[in-house]
Amino acid sequence: MARPRIVIVGAGFAGFQAARTLSKAARGAAEIVIVNPTDYFLYLPLLPEVAAGILEPRRISVSLAGALPGVKVILGEVDGFDFDARTLSYLDPEGGKRSLGYHRLVIAAGSVNKLLPVPGVTEYAHGFRGIPEALFLRDHITRQIEMADTATDEDERAARSTFVVVGAGYTGTEVAAQGVLFTEALIRRRESLKGKPRWLLLDTAERVLPTLDTRLGAAADKVLRERGVEVLLKSSVQQATAHGVHLSDGSFVATKSLIWCVGVRPDPLVADLGLPTLQGRLVVDEFLNVPGHPEVYACGDAAAVPDLTRPGEITGMTAQHASRQGATVAKNIAASYGHGRRRAYKHHDLGFVVDLGGLDSAANPLGVPLSGLPAKVVTRGYHLLSMPGNRVRVATDWLLDAVLPNQGVQLGLVAAGAVPLDSAFPQAMPDTGSTQERAPS
Repeated sequence: MARPRIVIVGAGFAGFQAARTLSKAARGAAEIVIVNPTDYFLYLPLLPEVAAGILEPRRISVSLAGALPGVKVILGEVDGFDFDARTLSYLDPEGGKRSLGYHRLVIAAGSVNKLLPVPGVTEYAHGFRGIPEALFLRDHITRQIEMADTATDEDERAARSTFVVVGAGYTGTEVAAQGVLFTEALIRRRESLKGKPRWLLLDTAERVLPTLDTRLGAAADKVLRERGVEVLLKSSVQQATAHGVHLSDGSFVATKSLIWCVGVRPDPLVADLGLPTLQGRLVVDEFLNVPGHPEVYACGDAAAVPDLTRPGEITGMTAQHASRQGATVAKNIAASYGHGRRRAYKHHDLGFVVDLGGLDSAANPLGVPLSGLPAKVVTRGYHLLSMPGNRVRVATDWLLDAVLPNQGVQLGLVAAGAVPLDSAFPQAMPDTGSTQERAPS
């Protein structure tokens, strides 16, 4: 047969790992193509540190061309498939309509912000799914503190110094933990704001990090409260306005900063495929094959992968699952060409890490609960091992942050209108889901 073409849609954790594993296995025997709106892989777990000014955005943006030698990268946003003709269509960065044929297809389209029917959220909340949102949030927090410093009205000063984070999963917990340290650095030379910044973390759950071991949640909760974060559990936002948010307990919090971290949902592209879905995710078997289409595979947040360790359930939308599913897809595609044998996806968690900023973290590698400095060492060591590039640059930024003060200035690179909450470039978003699960492995 002709040299086979394997097309991967999305360069998140699942798509990136599938491309890398296939490239090593094929050794030029197949054409491997990855279609993605951006030319980089985003290491999303460290995004809160970009928002807090600890890391520069390029540190967590790994070049696809550099990290995936032998893989052809096509910039575009996929908008349709013809499974009978084995083609897909996409829009290039300049809006041109193009098509691409394939012999094997991997759908790893990722996820987008999860929206809830709360009045005012799409107008006034700030999402947190990519570099534009992180850069905007860093500028926004800096701007609010600077404007609070010059405000003559005490109510305005209080509102600009108040930051509300919705969602106490990985993302929200880390954003709140990093954010309070960031605002402390910003007010260090602003006497009028001493003790003014207020951070609130809301969740409808009964505890922080509800999907994790209770000991990790308790450790994170303790750090947050010690830093002055108001942790409001069994609480939610009923309405968002230009002046603040109405909470489920009937109270009103005046604020200019509503940070939305409630989770993600599968890329809407999945719903348009005309194929069976489960919880909005594309149905696949334990080999990550789409039933009725042996040439089509799906993995990561876009796929409802059976969890063989928990019969009747599907795997979580996490980086841990996405990376391993990407590798499994690659091996099963190779097996379809007679190289090795296909394997069912089966995974056991090896632990979790949560970076809380400063010298604090929470981790349980191999089930051993850690907090404080030991957890910090494990957390940063895991991130450096997991990143496919830029390790020295990341480590250098961490070192500089430890010995030099944080520079709180607005860069003005992303305007507010450029990052509405309901917008996303899903194929560029790593398959990390609402919890951003990170596990030493």
